[in-house]
Amino acid sequence: MITLRDITLRRGVKVVLDNASATLQPGEKIGLVGRNGAGKSSLFALLTGRLSNDRGEVEVPKHWRRSEVAQNMPETDDGATDYVLQGDLTLVAARVALAEAEAAEDGHAMADAHAALADAGAFDARSRARALLMGLGFKTEQLDAPVNSFSGGWRMRLQLARALMCPAELMLLDEPTNHLDLDALVWLEAWLQRYDGTLIIISHDREFLDAITKVTLHLDEGKLVRYGGNYTSFETQRAERMVLQQAAYAKQQEKVAHLQKFIDRFKAKASKAKQAQSRVKALERMEKLAPVLASADFNFEFREPLNLPNPMLMFDELSAGYRTDEGDKIIVRGVDRSVLAGQRIGILGANGQGKSTLVKTIARAQSPMGGKLTEGKGLSIGYFAQQELDVLRLDEGPLEHMVRLAREVGPQGREQELRDFLGQFRFTGDMVNQQVGSLSGGEKARLVLAMLVWQRPNLLLLDEPTNHLDLNTREALSLALNEFEGTVMLVSHDRALLREVCDEFWLVADGKVKPFDGDLDDYQRWLLEQSKEAARAAKKQPAAAPAPVAAPKAAPVPAPREDRKASGQARAKLAEQTRPLRKEMEAIDKRMHALAEERAGIEAQLADGAAASAIAEMGKRLKAIADQLEADEMRWLELGEQIEAMSA
Repeated sequence: MITLRDITLRRGVKVVLDNASATLQPGEKIGLVGRNGAGKSSLFALLTGRLSNDRGEVEVPKHWRRSEVAQNMPETDDGATDYVLQGDLTLVAARVALAEAEAAEDGHAMADAHAALADAGAFDARSRARALLMGLGFKTEQLDAPVNSFSGGWRMRLQLARALMCPAELMLLDEPTNHLDLDALVWLEAWLQRYDGTLIIISHDREFLDAITKVTLHLDEGKLVRYGGNYTSFETQRAERMVLQQAAYAKQQEKVAHLQKFIDRFKAKASKAKQAQSRVKALERMEKLAPVLASADFNFEFREPLNLPNPMLMFDELSAGYRTDEGDKIIVRGVDRSVLAGQRIGILGANGQGKSTLVKTIARAQSPMGGKLTEGKGLSIGYFAQQELDVLRLDEGPLEHMVRLAREVGPQGREQELRDFLGQFRFTGDMVNQQVGSLSGGEKARLVLAMLVWQRPNLLLLDEPTNHLDLNTREALSLALNEFEGTVMLVSHDRALLREVCDEFWLVADGKVKPFDGDLDDYQRWLLEQSKEAARAAKKQPAAAPAPVAAPKAAPVPAPREDRKASGQARAKLAEQTRPLRKEMEAIDKRMHALAEERAGIEAQLADGAAASAIAEMGKRLKAIADQLEADEMRWLELGEQIEAMSA
């Protein structure tokens, strides 16, 4: 188990942990929670050995392997699957050992290395890595693309996949959902529920924590408090604890006041001096309880819109996409819907299906690629884009942003009025002039929200607005959206926000936008089924890979007899041409099956303790089998591609 005993940890002048203690049992799934800046990431660094405690003891079993998501942006030309495979350190070590044994022609070492490879699951490692990538949203054609070809968000997904690939007794995940859409988040949630090691997660996603964790560790004011239960249970228990603590503090203050009053009254009287002195000692011995100092809640509200056009938007066979050097790339087409005043629409869909493209087109950030988009008279759009944080001018302060917004977009406002307005979003004093580049991600997000509120929109387009928001700010956003009198269109992987705000959903899929008949639970079940199918397909060996299952289609209209005859002749000719190739594939299948059985037999003999004189020969035979299997798999794939090309 993990034991933290009287830990003190300082970062500069700040005390992150102050005489803190906690015990975590093997196999527990723990949510590490606390306000931004409390020191959660520093605690992770302490558990991995990147930081050293100033005082106290940290005990983590020495034999435990640890896995965490690297925060650096990977820079390599390695393929995506190969890069993820490198995260399995046990497998990498076994492969290095085999290479060294082969170079030294050491049969014993080769046998040991092959046994280590078998223990590490080398035979299906590549398919497991591909299943991880597909679960996190990568398409089949991206599985071997160079890492450097991906954007920053996708590279962070690669780092997450690499961490999941590593067999570890302790996994540390710091905000793993920030770069995921809802589809990938649901898949990750199901994967982590099956993980049997000790898991510690930092997350601001309430539903994600509730679904996975059974223990909550609260870091506040340098102390660690353990609560049994998920995040919702923690909130209830903590509220009860705060009520009891406040009552105990009030009772103690009454006793302190009573003792102090006696001391002040009788300390100068000789007849009472001894009694007064005993009360002084009692007061000194009393363990002082701290008052409950709950962090101030953050609240804001959207201003009442000046008008509410109805309908706000009308789509007439709208097509949305973007322009490239090769020509127009249309992502969604034929959108024929309307948006009414007061609607709360959640936009669902897998990554790459066109959710953000649709929102950008509505927000006038991109021009329609076809059809017609009609805006209601007086439409005022407030747009929160995923990349909005990058659009902020990093060398300017919040007040400069607001002054420019009031001047260029409106409504107009005096500087003091703008200062007071920023104060509602926790930008006070000198902070209004602090350069945005030095602000935290949450502070930047609050500034964008402030700029959004100031514009007094009647249509809010929000594309992943919660990525940098803590739980308190997310709850404030949810309340503000529910009280907003205009229309909301929301893209988010935060299911709590979607549930609390949206009363209908649109599904963007297969180039279309259509209403989703069901709630968020229905959508989540559908996503899990999709990911299971993808994982099963990825894990199958090439020789056993079935043809893709197509969606049900209507029965085709029977072709004329002449066409059927010609079609039959063509099929017969194709069968004749491909017969030699198919026969060779069948032979390879049989040989691969026999080799796999032989390898299993040799590995069983090694495990049971083979004679020393035979181990070297067994190692060489295992190497020969591995080489033959690799060659057979490559030939099987080549034959399949030839047959597919001839069929086309």
